Amino acid sequence: MNLPSAYNAYQLSEEERTNLSRLADYTSVQSMAEIWPLTATRFGDTVALSDPYAKIPLQLTYTELAEKIKQFATGLQQLGLEPSEDLIPPRVALFADNSCRWMIADQGIMAAGGANVVRSSQAETQELLYILENSGSTGLVVEDLATLQKLRHKLDELPLQWVVLLSDETPPEETLKVKNFTEIMEAGAGKSLKGFKHTKETLATLLYTSGTTGQPKGVMLTHGNLLHQVTTLGSVITPKKGECVLSILPTWHSYERSAEYFLISQGCTQIYTNLRNVKRDIKEYKPHYMIGVPRLWESIYEGIQKQLRDQPANKQKLVKNLLSFSQQYIQAQRVAKGLTLTAEMPSATEKLKARVQSLALWPLHALGERLVYKKIREATGGRIKYVLSGGGSLAIFLDNFYEAVGIQVLVGYGLTETSPVLTARRYWHNLRGSAGRPIPGTEIKIDDPDTRAPLPTGQRGLVLARGPQVMQGYYKNEKATQKVIDAEGWFDTGDLGWLTPGNDLVLTGRAKDTIVLTNGENIEPQPIEDACLRSNYIDQIMLVGQDQKIIGALIVPNVDAVRGWAATQNMNLAEDATQIDWANKTIQDLFRQELNREVKNRPGYRADDRIGPVRILSVPFTIENGMMTQTLKIKRPVVMEHYRDMIDGMFS
Repeated sequence: MNLPSAYNAYQLSEEERTNLSRLADYTSVQSMAEIWPLTATRFGDTVALSDPYAKIPLQLTYTELAEKIKQFATGLQQLGLEPSEDLIPPRVALFADNSCRWMIADQGIMAAGGANVVRSSQAETQELLYILENSGSTGLVVEDLATLQKLRHKLDELPLQWVVLLSDETPPEETLKVKNFTEIMEAGAGKSLKGFKHTKETLATLLYTSGTTGQPKGVMLTHGNLLHQVTTLGSVITPKKGECVLSILPTWHSYERSAEYFLISQGCTQIYTNLRNVKRDIKEYKPHYMIGVPRLWESIYEGIQKQLRDQPANKQKLVKNLLSFSQQYIQAQRVAKGLTLTAEMPSATEKLKARVQSLALWPLHALGERLVYKKIREATGGRIKYVLSGGGSLAIFLDNFYEAVGIQVLVGYGLTETSPVLTARRYWHNLRGSAGRPIPGTEIKIDDPDTRAPLPTGQRGLVLARGPQVMQGYYKNEKATQKVIDAEGWFDTGDLGWLTPGNDLVLTGRAKDTIVLTNGENIEPQPIEDACLRSNYIDQIMLVGQDQKIIGALIVPNVDAVRGWAATQNMNLAEDATQIDWANKTIQDLFRQELNREVKNRPGYRADDRIGPVRILSVPFTIENGMMTQTLKIKRPVVMEHYRDMIDGMFS
């Protein structure tokens, strides 16, 4: 594979160069629409997409997918979409969720000569209307009639010319031109697609950041931004034709979207699942790869822990002891291989000592493998090569657990504004606790947050990034663009972190999430929250305490685990979690004990990390109640506002 000139400054490792040479090559492609005819030629009858949960279960081969993308694109042109060779072509909003038809519509819009504007159909009405108006979309593709109806009252005030339903529902009779999916496909059948030329500089998509704060901003991602992900993620993993990928994240989200583009470009079979069925589908479809956020891996971990708690006491003790020995074993292995989060590499003596220790512990780890870990992997289908984690930091206890049981977790890092992947851990250099090394063509540097002077290796500061995946800017918002991208092209991520001697990025928190106490100490909540989540009794946690003497915590309990503990205390808890007396002193003492232990056991513990006042919430943070993003990150400002009186009372 001949790498683009943009990568010349990047020194590829031997492993990366080997990986990239094994993949289907798209480095000469100028736009996303050019990929799919190539995949049809290369992978033909291999199944590309499978949606077992669609109203009518659907499965498409690569040949069928490419043909349907072209047919949908032609249908859009027949409906009135005029292709443009401008750098900002006509915008078409796509408000829909995971399905084979979403992928057909997404790539069909680009193939027709437009740029799409994507969001979930489940988003709030006002947000969707804002996106429609701000983007200047002249076409709209929606999930179904219900999505159209919730927007209909404002559509006549916008420059919309037509609407397409991704369902086969009968379009309403009205002045606005509305067609369903089948009608568009029929309109495109047998017709020729109008030609046009898009380049890597052409806008491909507008992706509005819901994020955790403020009004959504339209992130402008070009074909070149997206293609950079397609042509470089192979430096991390090398999927093969026919390997299975289980898809659960929102398909329109930048993380899931780029991962799908890459995996499908390599001939994988993608199967759509959902939160309700994912655990069953893992066993049934036996995926080779899974892409998810920390909350998903935590949920799977908790399911394993729940099964363990249901075992007899002697078996629970055996498993815990084996896991403890395995934790010591993998830690010794890390030191021996130089895979430790330290500013300096372990010395030769330290590595030798670690090798001796790992040899001594290996028989116990092997016993755990034979008795326990193999069964855990079988419960995940038994074929998983790598789990890809992004969209937030992965708690170290989860990293440790999955390594101990033999499941490789490769953590990546990036933002919507960077298409999104900036860094990723490699399977041959899986530095736990880090976000990995930059992917090809990407530069990372650390600046002092106050002076913006570059900081040396090992010092913590503001993370900045530069590379072909960085967005064009925020749509119609030059002021916001200039705030995050400087004259030299460096993008301010808003994250804090440091670089190891091996150029691995270690994230320590969000600059704007920092809690400042009255004594002037800065507290990064994420690492402390991650430590507390090791407790079986804590399902979710958010630290509070800005401008207070001490930090506090809002806790969503793991109700099932608390019930199990209560039974051992001869306590009867109400069936309805909202009716449980969470202020009961015995329950409060349990959580106080859990918090104290986990916080003090955290590496780098300081006295200011101690958690003071606590409130236990009977209602979890969810997407539905607006307290979590689509990638399951807590919206701190929303939670703060909702529980403002409670938080004020904690410190009064």
